[in-house]
Amino acid sequence: MNKHIGSSFDDFLAEEAVLEEATAVAIKRVVAWQIAQEMKAQHLTKTALAEKMHTSRAALNRLLDETDTSLTLTTLTSAAKALGKNLRIELTA
Repeated sequence: MNKHIGSSFDDFLAEEAVLEEATAVAIKRVVAWQIAQEMKAQHLTKTALAEKMHTSRAALNRLLDETDTSLTLTTLTSAAKALGKNLRIELTA
């Protein structure tokens, strides 16, 4: 009998010890997509947004890299501010 029948995908990922990593990558993909969409809406190039953030284009590329989960709240806040947005992070059940 398959031990995963009736369990959730999150249960499976937890059993495989990859739930936290998968969640982090999923969150990063959403954040990178939101930033890219806002850049598109405002007709901002990567270079222009990097200048508004007072950072390098390489740093912005890391922010937009949906697989790179090592970003800081400072970077996220800077990107949001440069786009005229607010950053909201919350813990949920």
